[in-house]
Formats: sequence, structure tokens, C-alpha cells
Amino acid sequence: MEKLFTALQELVATCKVVVERPKGSTHPRYPDYIYPLNYGYLDNTSSSDNNCIDVWIGSGDAKLVTGILLVVDPVKKDSEIKVLIGCDDDESAKALESSNRGDMAAILIKNGEV
Repeated sequence: MEKLFTALQELVATCKVVVERPKGSTHPRYPDYIYPLNYGYLDNTSSSDNNCIDVWIGSGDAKLVTGILLVVDPVKKDSEIKVLIGCDDDESAKALESSNRGDMAAILIKNGEV
């Protein structure tokens, strides 16, 4: 697991972190959903959904990978990871809760836990 987090840390260090949806903003297709943290992506990367790698951005170190979420969405019939950057335990829990809404299911793996 250490190798995975080292590779993710390298991506975060070398790619621009773009905040696409600021904390407190609403989802463009689901206006009842409010983002509990800054949400965005790593510019110039690619993920399984053919978009950039998604990130949740906490209030801590803006370049420190603190965990990942493994997310499965049966409605969209996809799965992907979401990288947690600078998230403390409370912020990680909010990101996890956000990814376990509706039909989506997610697990959290914190950096250094496994």
C-alpha cells in the first residue's frame, strides 16, 4: 500500500490541483446536494471515467495525500478512486459519507493505515 500512496503523492506534487466545486456549493445536476469540502481534480491526469482524477481537498497540507476513497456507482456502472488531500479525520469522514449516498458505495483507506 505504501507504493500506491507514494505514487499518488508524486501525482499531487507534480499536477495542479483544481477546485471545481468549492465547499458549500451545490451539485450542478442535484441541487439538494451541498459539497462538504472543496472538490476537484488533478489536472492533466486520467481516471477510469475518462476524466481527470478526482480529489477531495481538506483544510490541511494542500500537497499531502491523506487517503483514498474506492467508490462504486451501480447507476453509472463505474468505479473510481478519489484522492483525499490534506483531510483530517472529520473531513475524511465527510468525504466518505458523501460517496456513500444514494446507490453509491465507498470505502476509505487512510495513508499509513495498511
